[in-house]
Amino acid sequence: MNQTHLILHFCGSFSKVNIISPSIYAHRHHKTQLLSVKPHLLKMHRPSLLLSLLTLLTLLTAAPLPAIGYRPLPHLRPNSSDLRFGDSKKYEGSSEFVHLRYHMGPVLTGSITVHTIWYGQWQKSQKKIIREFIGSFSAVNAKHPSVAGWWDTVRLYTDQTGANISRTVRLGEQKNDRFYSHGKSLTRLSIQSVIKSAVTAKTKPLPINPSNGLYLLLTSDDVYVEDFCGQVCGFHYFTFPSIVGYTLPFAWVGNSAKLCPGICAYPFAVPEYMQGLKPLKSPNGDVGVDGMISVIGHEVAELATNPLVNAWYAGQDPVAPVEIADLCEGIYGTGGGGSYMGQLLNGKDGATYNMNGIRRRYLVQWLWNHVVSYCTGPNALDQ
Repeated sequence: MNQTHLILHFCGSFSKVNIISPSIYAHRHHKTQLLSVKPHLLKMHRPSLLLSLLTLLTLLTAAPLPAIGYRPLPHLRPNSSDLRFGDSKKYEGSSEFVHLRYHMGPVLTGSITVHTIWYGQWQKSQKKIIREFIGSFSAVNAKHPSVAGWWDTVRLYTDQTGANISRTVRLGEQKNDRFYSHGKSLTRLSIQSVIKSAVTAKTKPLPINPSNGLYLLLTSDDVYVEDFCGQVCGFHYFTFPSIVGYTLPFAWVGNSAKLCPGICAYPFAVPEYMQGLKPLKSPNGDVGVDGMISVIGHEVAELATNPLVNAWYAGQDPVAPVEIADLCEGIYGTGGGGSYMGQLLNGKDGATYNMNGIRRRYLVQWLWNHVVSYCTGPNALDQ
């Protein structure tokens, strides 16, 4: 049945009434209510319609609108199918106005291999933290709440045949570029040149695996990358055959320890302008690397669901897509939203985290669950 929809936007004391089409994206900070108006009501004379709308507006503004970031209902068990497929929309970041759609491109349904390029000077302890995080994606026996439980949200996404993204994620070959082959200041295009050097090296080149291989370029704390700290802490895309010779899904993440820890390693470091706010203790004792972990998770999750930027994303612009991790940025636990990260876990040593890996603890942002339209993670709590 065709209907015209009436959207009422409430922003502070300002109210606006628009008659618009059913397809609409509502910003998370707006309190929005969708009402159905039958077509014949729109045929009334303009004064009568205006009076009816004003009356309706008065009635609605007299009562408070429901909050957007509800907590999980008490009877639901955390990290269970109840949370994933329940009928309730009362979850962190929940919204019926987020139109995350599948655009028919490929996703990574086969066993995923992450090939790593260590650019610059890296300590063995730093590499171990990151390698064990990647190895935890498929560690289903890890202590709850686990990184593998977090990856379960990614696995809900499918390709056009209905095949789910793979449970198996393993660490592949690694390449060290400790002598900064392309300098200490990289552009987005020169990042692709670094990858080319790694896959075409005369000794131990990285294997070429376009279908289920991901290439993760990690830059040390003395390397600056275009837009680093100002706009991004990491990004993903695919390589151009004109540069690399192949189309390979890749991600870059930088260590911000020296350049901008308050921006890219938050909450283990805080910006200078946030005076009086103390940083949280990082779970692995390395502020820069612990800050990288969530960014790596963010980018790998989006690479799996949108490797060639033509699969799962929201919005109309594939050049700047809104992807499954973008929709939950800043949410790490129950109740998260706005400037509040959500309910986190505190270890006996005072460290803050929200999930367990094989042998370590990590703080990783939640992801968008398209089945029920909310952000979730394995550390969701009953309230």
